[in-house]
Formats: sequence, structure tokens, C-alpha cells
Amino acid sequence: MSTTGRIHSFESCGTVDGPGIRFIVFMQGCLMRCMYCHNRDTWDTHDGKEITVDEIINEAKSYRHFMKASGGGVTCSGGEAMLQPEFVRDFFRAAQAEGMHTCLDTNGYIRKHTEVIDEVLDATDLVMLDLKHMNDEVHQQLIGVSNRRTLDFARYLAKIGQTTWIRYVIVPGYTDDEASAHLLGDFIKDMKNIEKIELLPYHKLGAHKWEALGLEYPLEGVEPPSKETMNKIVAVLEQYHSNVKY
Repeated sequence: MSTTGRIHSFESCGTVDGPGIRFIVFMQGCLMRCMYCHNRDTWDTHDGKEITVDEIINEAKSYRHFMKASGGGVTCSGGEAMLQPEFVRDFFRAAQAEGMHTCLDTNGYIRKHTEVIDEVLDATDLVMLDLKHMNDEVHQQLIGVSNRRTLDFARYLAKIGQTTWIRYVIVPGYTDDEASAHLLGDFIKDMKNIEKIELLPYHKLGAHKWEALGLEYPLEGVEPPSKETMNKIVAVLEQYHSNVKY
């Protein structure tokens, strides 16, 4: 019987969630409460729609030619994909059986490390790990939860040698300072599994989703970072890793 999961949506030809052209599944549900979240409608674990692994892999297979030609594959994003690890595991196993590259886009907030977490990672070619902030006090203010579990997961990925990209969102007033970037650099500097640090400039494209839900957007009035700010953070992190992009 095919495993069932709850998804928000999928995108057939994404280009920003892993290498090449990708089939991206946005899983429903998230335990973090990022003030800048551009997928606010994915938080509710009971929302979205149910779908089976057989159904979603058949959908992905129809784009296999485009993915293969570009060096792409499938990505599970969110929401937070690791809230439904059995579904992700079986989807990734099916994708790999079809010769597709698999990418896990996760915030690393793993409440309990069980056997299925390792089974997901065994079927994952690339992890894109969001590190929101290294200062736990700031992290809790910006994200709503402690960073402890995410940092533990990052250390575990390094321990097992899991190929990983680090994603770091530059939010003015929170993560756009050099001191915070140095904290991140110092944390990852000895992790040999990290291929790239990907800096993502904060944007307001998801603000309308908050409004549609009748909610006040927490970062109203905050503007995206300047090119100068992005280059400043790149320069700091290049002291710790050779491949820093935005």
C-alpha cells in the first residue's frame, strides 16, 4: 500500500531549490514560526491535501527528461518535510529507483531522532539545511523556537558526511550584521560535508498570504537588504568557506 502524505502543493519546474530543474513537493505543516515566512499557509498540519507516494512519483516522472538534462531532480520542501519522514523516505526511494536526484530542504527541527530519520537521509542525495540564527535568544525571537535541535541536526549531518548546503536568510535587523555571520562561519568551518553556503535576501513576497489569513505581517516596513549588505555578509563567510553564493 502506497504511503500517504499531506502536501500543500507541488511545482513542476523549480530552479531555486537545489541543482538544475526540479520537481518540488511542498509538504504541509511546520513547527517553526518564522516572522518572514513566505509560506504562512503551510503551517497548519491538518490543512493541505492528502496524496500517495505513487501519485506524486507518477507526476514527477512526467518531467524526468527536463530534470535529467539539467542535472536536476526532486526536492521535498515545506512547510517542513521532516514532519512526515515516512512519506519523504518512500518518495525519495521511489525517485532514486527512477534515477532522479533527491534533495531535502529542511529546517532541521527534529524532535526525536528515530530510525526513519536515518532512512530518509539514506535516500537523500543532498540536504539543504536552513540555519536561521546562531544566537538562540535572537533565534527564538525571530523563529519562535530554540535553535538547539537544528544545530544538533547540523552536527549529525557532518558526523555522517551527508552532502549539505547551508541556507541563511539575510533579514535586516536580525541577520544582516557581521557578528552574526561570524557566529555562523565559526559553527560550520570544520564541517567537511558542506558544499555551499547559500545566502537568501529577505523579501516580502509572502506578505499577502498573512493578510489573506487575516493576520498581521510581523515584519511590516522591513525592506530587503541592499546589495552592499549581501556582499558584506558574503565577505565574512568567505573567511570560513570557499563557496558562498547569493
